[in-house]
Amino acid sequence: MPAEPLVLAFDTAAAHCAAALVQGGAPRAIRVEPMARGQAERLMPLVAELLAEAGAGWGDLGLIAVGTGPGNFTGLRIGVAAARGLALGRGLPAIGVSLFEALAEGRNGPALVTLDDRRGGVFAQRLMDGAPLGAAVETGLATLGADLGALAPGTLCLGHRAAEVAAALGALAGPETVEADPVAIARVALGRHAAGGAPRPAPLYIRRADAAPPSEAPARILDDA
Repeated sequence: MPAEPLVLAFDTAAAHCAAALVQGGAPRAIRVEPMARGQAERLMPLVAELLAEAGAGWGDLGLIAVGTGPGNFTGLRIGVAAARGLALGRGLPAIGVSLFEALAEGRNGPALVTLDDRRGGVFAQRLMDGAPLGAAVETGLATLGADLGALAPGTLCLGHRAAEVAAALGALAGPETVEADPVAIARVALGRHAAGGAPRPAPLYIRRADAAPPSEAPARILDDA
């Protein structure tokens, strides 16, 4: 029986640089480093350190997994570009995993994951057995039910304001912790790969404005003092 592939998973979609080497669903090395910027410079050295810690080399990798957000525009681009580059250069498959999927990893049955949209509302995604049901939406607590429709009985709410969301929708409340977990990303990607793979990774943008870099003020000529 062939050995389980060694999965390199990483995420730079928020204020961190997180990476793990996972084999057979178990981590062989993991690191999560908080940082507001500098992920582009730190990611590859961090991966090299993890490989050394696990006693593995680049040639031992069998699958690349990357967090696809939602998250910071620049961070998303860094992670996805790195995953695509490694996959191309090493001849490996690369699979993107959303934060919604990572938070619901390992949970059977219906789930609703909510994330802070930084505008007083939430990004929300319904899932069944960890797989997304329809597209994620941006909404508020007052309009969540109308935007999502009826939830399946026994739906477990996870993520930002999970208790409030569960109370508003008559669902079950689960953990509210939203943390980078490259091991969960690896496990989701491995399951998807075993089921037949997926399209190449792409950033998950829920709000249209997030699909473009921050606008800059137009240049202007300053008068001499």
